[in-house]
Amino acid sequence: MPKLIYIDEPALLFNFDQPMLDPRDGLSLFGPLDKAKPEGIRWAVIGPKESIGRMKRWVGKVQRPVISGDNLTARPPFPGFEAAFNTLWSPNPVLVREVPEDELREYAYGSDKYQRVYRTVYMYSNGIKSALRTEDVTPDVWCVVIPEYIYRNCRPKSIIPPDLRVYPNAAMSMETARKRYEEPSLPLLPEDSELNKLAEQYLYEVDFHNQLKARLLHSLAPTQVIRETTIAHREFTNAFGRPTRNLDDLESTIAWNISTAIFYKAGGRPWKLGAAREGVCYIGLVFKRDERDRDPKTACCGAQMFLDSGDGVVFKGAVGPWYRGKRGEFHLDRSSAKEVVRMCIDEYSRRNDGMLPRELFIHGQVAFDDEEWAGFQEGMEEDAKVIGVRIRLVSGFKLYRTKTHPVLRGIGCIIDERKGFLWTKGMIPRLRTYPGREVPKPVLVDVCRGEADIHTVMADILALTKLNYNTCIYADGLPVTLRFANAVGEILTAGPARKLDVPPLPFKYYI
Repeated sequence: MPKLIYIDEPALLFNFDQPMLDPRDGLSLFGPLDKAKPEGIRWAVIGPKESIGRMKRWVGKVQRPVISGDNLTARPPFPGFEAAFNTLWSPNPVLVREVPEDELREYAYGSDKYQRVYRTVYMYSNGIKSALRTEDVTPDVWCVVIPEYIYRNCRPKSIIPPDLRVYPNAAMSMETARKRYEEPSLPLLPEDSELNKLAEQYLYEVDFHNQLKARLLHSLAPTQVIRETTIAHREFTNAFGRPTRNLDDLESTIAWNISTAIFYKAGGRPWKLGAAREGVCYIGLVFKRDERDRDPKTACCGAQMFLDSGDGVVFKGAVGPWYRGKRGEFHLDRSSAKEVVRMCIDEYSRRNDGMLPRELFIHGQVAFDDEEWAGFQEGMEEDAKVIGVRIRLVSGFKLYRTKTHPVLRGIGCIIDERKGFLWTKGMIPRLRTYPGREVPKPVLVDVCRGEADIHTVMADILALTKLNYNTCIYADGLPVTLRFANAVGEILTAGPARKLDVPPLPFKYYI
């Protein structure tokens, strides 16, 4: 018979191993888990001249407390970067790379979407790569500041108004580009070489963020992409003189989010799980169809591994016919499933002085088939447990309270010993509110393979909703093993396969 349970809110550990529920409380009171570098954050910035100036001014602003809005419980004030992270973030970057505004605009308004995004990304990626080759200093993190027209024009569904379009000198169809890239013509004439280069541009995803991340993977340059309207919203107004984005009540939230991401990407861990179970490894499977491949079943597999320490690593697995279009599911074959697990286990061992995990939890959005599961088991050591857990958002089942506030975060509805529903979103007593606009949806938690206590599995999932270092909020709706699955998959397939053949890399290069 179904029963309701409540899982206590997982605590996070900060400096001096002090536990707190809200990461903003922990950073304000105790500072980050990791001791920061004494020289502070060595950061670089790239963008148009005015965008760079806005970024420097914003960094200067967050040296002091930032308070915004009336609800200081739900949106705590930002105490200042040094006060929160026990290190310096100077408004003066160690490297500055200016992108010519006129050239950037010309590319960003191109009529051909493939050339438009590729060339706009090139302006930034080439500037970063050039600096890494020629400069003596290596920044901890790059702030990539983009004008609003790049955000507006360089996404998959962007449409350029006809009167603003810049038409290219040459263009080609996707089919022609694919054929020319796979079988490039001998550069007997200058135009052959140019057409070969042009063909490559059509094999990248038309998304500025994903393509930039993908093209910088080999350079090992952590980046934080920042819209200039986010850090200087009052400078961009409409015809009535009002900001085009009214962010007055979110300034402290923006300061928390960007600062935490910068600290993490510069090499520090802001916090870790307080109740993590030693010897446990969590893997989230990532799949993304390759839309450019002739076979509609072709997909790339990746794995996101997270340890109890909070460290995350992304692995690129095999590309193959993993897409089962009948139900929209992805499944690996036996050998590829074994390979994915072995890569994760080897990395776990390397990071833990040769120790192997006692338990491996594999999180996926669909149940695992027999061949796939056999491969996962073969990849593990004999005395270790491997557990498969299906996790997905559910919209058809909801709980309602008779009181004013919605259901509490942490409520679980146990259906049987292997299955239940968990509310990772809901009313949060610490915040005295529910930070959402619709009735909270639960996630289905299904221990579909292996043996594990459903209460323990739910508690782990609730804890993993608090490991998103790319922002600084109380918790996410999905565990970090699946929270970025789509985004990571997009980056792993954002360009030609041979261009994105990368070794296991820390999670910070993908978010």
